[in-house]
Amino acid sequence: MNKVFTNAQVALQDVLRDGMTLAIGGFGIAGIPHDLVDAVRASGVRNLFVICGTAGTDDYGVGALLQGGQVSRLASSYVGENKILERQFLSGELQIDFTPQGTLAEKLRAGGAGIPAFFTKTGVGTLVADGKETREFNGEQYLLETSLFADVSLVKAWKADQSGNLVYRYTARNFNPNVACASHVTIAEVETIVENGAIAPDAVHTPGIYTKRLVLSQGRKPIENLTLRKEA
Repeated sequence: MNKVFTNAQVALQDVLRDGMTLAIGGFGIAGIPHDLVDAVRASGVRNLFVICGTAGTDDYGVGALLQGGQVSRLASSYVGENKILERQFLSGELQIDFTPQGTLAEKLRAGGAGIPAFFTKTGVGTLVADGKETREFNGEQYLLETSLFADVSLVKAWKADQSGNLVYRYTARNFNPNVACASHVTIAEVETIVENGAIAPDAVHTPGIYTKRLVLSQGRKPIENLTLRKEA
């Protein structure tokens, strides 16, 4: 099976539709599959439910989709760097499922593992618990959280082989491994593609069985907040 597609647009053309659920890897703009997100933006699909660790910035990551008015619901843990999101949320255009970061990661991991729900102490006694079941274990209260599973996952990896085994690099790993497992179709944007066998089995972060499609990145690596040392 050939998993390598010529570009992001071709890889996405037959899987995008209005009203679908998209899980997108990355945190801030580190590990964001920029080319794939741009292709979603260019496609014009709307009314998306997007699952992501953060909402990017006004111009990058999920922020680009918010800028296009394509997202109607968002499940995320941190949204503080995006003025467009703030405006859409306060105006009622955008529904946000605010989710503690560890809970969001576990929702994706559980979804990928076929686990429909789990109990966690995080959020008990807060607004996060509104409308959710609680249960006592060993004298303490726990909150029932349902897992997440998307129609399509978009992830960014450093290296892949032709079978779709993925290796992430440093902090760009973040939510990507969990996102990659939690959908029907996972598309990976990667910096380099090597021959099968070139990646040691112990070095694989996401097994190729999860990856349905691969595209080579165009190499864009924006910096969210550029900090320079002052000259002495």
